Amino acid sequence: MTDDRERWNERYEQADFEPAADPVPELERRIATLPEGRALDVATGTGRNALFLAEHGYDVDAVDISEAGLERARARAADRGVDVNWLRADLADFDPGRRRYDVITVSFFAALEHLPALKEALAPGGVLVYEHHLRSSDPVTGPSSDRYRYRSNDLLRACLDLTILSYEERRRPIDEGTGTGDSSGADADETVAVATLVARRSSGGTQSYPLRSAATETDS
Repeated sequence: MTDDRERWNERYEQADFEPAADPVPELERRIATLPEGRALDVATGTGRNALFLAEHGYDVDAVDISEAGLERARARAADRGVDVNWLRADLADFDPGRRRYDVITVSFFAALEHLPALKEALAPGGVLVYEHHLRSSDPVTGPSSDRYRYRSNDLLRACLDLTILSYEERRRPIDEGTGTGDSSGADADETVAVATLVARRSSGGTQSYPLRSAATETDS
């Protein structure tokens, strides 16, 4: 949508905008357990997840509606010496294909209506890592309107046709990063309320599950 494109371009062009340097925490914690191969980062912004995946050997496609965000992402990729296929598109018009991606990441983008296509784009055994803001009665930062936040279990219910490897709703410190500009103007001790889902395209009552060490179980 044109309005969304202009809104995000304006945000990324602000001189005081500071993009998140690190990927979403669950992607970083899970990277050793994820299938190798091809990855898609949805609503990549300035590329926090895409760059991390590329640095870990993935062939990465990264899509976003904002030219300004992608310009920053390309510059960051050049600085870090990695290659990413940056794609400027509205997700409503973007075809991710079928069974193409071993990992798909979505962070801080309300995309429940696009989940059927994204799930179809997962290769057999492929994993979706998705984190987004929650509606909360706590004093949290993030989108000013509940329109851009999920209700409790919205994300979980939308993915019950996948094998749920992890699902959590919680608050966490703003300094862990909240993606595309959500922390702009926030104090260091502020928190965000988030739903975090990790789910695999697989079926059957007997499956293999990733082994996570005690160190990776630590809640950051």
